[in-house]
Amino acid sequence: MTVRVVVADDHPVVRSGIAALLDLEPDLTVVGEAGDGDAALALAHRLRPDLVLMDLRMPGTDGVAATARIVAELPGVHVLVLTTYETDTDILRAVEAGATGYLLKDTPRDELVAGVRAAARGESALSPSVAGRLVRQVRGERTERLTAREQQVLAGVARGLSNAAVGRELFIAEATVKTHLLRAFAKLGVDDRTRAVTVALERGILPAP
Repeated sequence: MTVRVVVADDHPVVRSGIAALLDLEPDLTVVGEAGDGDAALALAHRLRPDLVLMDLRMPGTDGVAATARIVAELPGVHVLVLTTYETDTDILRAVEAGATGYLLKDTPRDELVAGVRAAARGESALSPSVAGRLVRQVRGERTERLTAREQQVLAGVARGLSNAAVGRELFIAEATVKTHLLRAFAKLGVDDRTRAVTVALERGILPAP
């Protein structure tokens, strides 16, 4: 039985490469390609594929919004996310939108093909690192959320500002900046400024530069 796939990615070369790779498999056929979420949704409605292979960050309607609409409007059409991003925020948004699986673009070819087949059957397909993040969250090991002020302070640090400069920018005392930073360190499980910024970026707490 042939699995019919729509590939959605805003990079034409990447999209064509994925389509060519899948078309090499005798039981997989790419029936359409989309460059953004709106086009993916339109193709899904018109073609009713078994699976939409969805990038996350695309112009206009992004992959998460398109996933949510496909899942809500087209029962039986599954969505498998294929992206370069693996922050907690991206993963959670995709899973909450109804994605059947979440793979990274550095996934080996055989694992990608196996993931496409599994997702088309409605089975979960997760990259190991993504699965690990989800398991930690299910077990309640996700760190406490940073407050808005803690995020503002950390954002200033990420821009290379000193504590004094952050304080001047936010109209708070330098000692208060230090207090917010120490609380952020504790929540992120780190003990220095550089690691705090790195972890916050990895988890999607701070926007990528």
